[in-house]
Amino acid sequence: MDIGRRELRRGEQLVAVEPQVFDLLQFFIESRDRVVSRDDMLATVWHGRIVSEATLSSRVNAARAAIGDNGEEQRLIKTLPRKGFRFVGAVREEPDARAESAAEPAAAAVPASEFPCLAEPDVPSIAVLPFNNMSGDPEQEYFSDGMVEEIITALSKSPRLFVIARNSSFAYKGKSPDIRQVGRELGVRYVLEGSVRKAANRVRITGQLIDTSTGAHLWADRFEGDLADAFELQDSVTSSVIGAIAPKLEQAEIERAKRKPTGSLDAYDFYLRGMASVYRWHKEGVSEALQLFGKAIACDRDFAAAYGMAAWCSFWRMVNGWMADRAEEIAEASRFAAKATELGKDDAVALTFGGMALGMTTSDVEAGLAHVDRALVLNPNLASAWTASGILRTNLGDTVRAIEHLARAMRLSPLDPLTFFMRTFTAFAHFQAGRYGEAWPLAEQACREQPSYVTAIRIAAASNAAAGRLDEARKHVARALRLDPGLSIATLGDRVSTLRPDVFAKFVEFLRKAGLPE
Repeated sequence: MDIGRRELRRGEQLVAVEPQVFDLLQFFIESRDRVVSRDDMLATVWHGRIVSEATLSSRVNAARAAIGDNGEEQRLIKTLPRKGFRFVGAVREEPDARAESAAEPAAAAVPASEFPCLAEPDVPSIAVLPFNNMSGDPEQEYFSDGMVEEIITALSKSPRLFVIARNSSFAYKGKSPDIRQVGRELGVRYVLEGSVRKAANRVRITGQLIDTSTGAHLWADRFEGDLADAFELQDSVTSSVIGAIAPKLEQAEIERAKRKPTGSLDAYDFYLRGMASVYRWHKEGVSEALQLFGKAIACDRDFAAAYGMAAWCSFWRMVNGWMADRAEEIAEASRFAAKATELGKDDAVALTFGGMALGMTTSDVEAGLAHVDRALVLNPNLASAWTASGILRTNLGDTVRAIEHLARAMRLSPLDPLTFFMRTFTAFAHFQAGRYGEAWPLAEQACREQPSYVTAIRIAAASNAAAGRLDEARKHVARALRLDPGLSIATLGDRVSTLRPDVFAKFVEFLRKAGLPE
């Protein structure tokens, strides 16, 4: 077997392989005659990122196919049950003397990505990758991340663009991905990348727009100004990008995207720090974020998005059983949500998180959904709004549209770290509809993606019990009790206070069957 840069020769046959499979083959070869485990592969091939067993199996099978192995014969890549894999094939290096152009057509025939390739939508589509922080200070990372998030939000307000959500774009943070591969993984035609340099009171933003099908640079520019002009710099980047993608887009759509979130730079700084903390999704991070959003509000009492995010943090503390004084914190969440929706009538982010918190922490689900629907009118590309709509519709029993809206959110953000959240409520919608065989696998997948999310664990327990899988259901209940010792049939209503009585009764029935104590 002869290995070149991205292709190998099997006898007289030249076989093109995609980067992920090629990297896995190289890893096997470098570990020749040594047993390599799943953890070895995660640490080396996937850079420590957790991937599913299905992903691992598909990549190993693709590697076997590329070298003419057979999973049954176990000739070159041997499977050792409960231990891992061992590669025993002979290898010799061969320089890659062939032109890349000859190899690329064949490469397209082999599934490449760790993630499924997605078809491009009919409208111009774009992903904005995390900008490099060029400030020389890691503590300024939140600022460059926040700048990118604002640019994504502004771009997504154009109904003529399909914009990948922030959470999926940020799956590439800290990496140097192949732009064509990004295009295939996210299903987008364009990628924007760049850098942010913040020094003293000056900010410099550079950006370049790339066609993912060809790798060609369509546009590049640099924007520089005082820190006080940060919002204008964001607007300049956004307008230039849209102008490069579709010159015929009406500039009026860009003007709608220029609404500044706050006039206070201190408030904005606290808000960005809060967003950096909330994306950690554990108790300490969410609690810290809640304090930071509170500081942002103290700086600017009219900062709608900060109220919305504070309400969201309170909701997250409620469903995970983290509240110290439930009555007081629920009341505070309601106040935050009310202010977010009152002040943010034209702010899709504020309406989304304020409406979501309102619907999930009070009994007024319809009012919360009305605000989320308004957010979708303002910004049809906001994945979090589609997620909120799906979750609130699940609680209203509109399971068909709930599943549709959650699927829309996952398409807008296919690599989202919050995919577990979307899967959890898709599973719950199936549970309500009596499709237990579809509910429990989704709930269990959500548990694997976020092992500390108690809501997913509760739904996995109930769905397994409903499907007759009592042993698995009991395991999930035991796990839920370890994370939330105060959970019981008696306290369940505190965690899921907005469920309809019939759904709550069904949930209690199967959780009791799964072993949840009274």
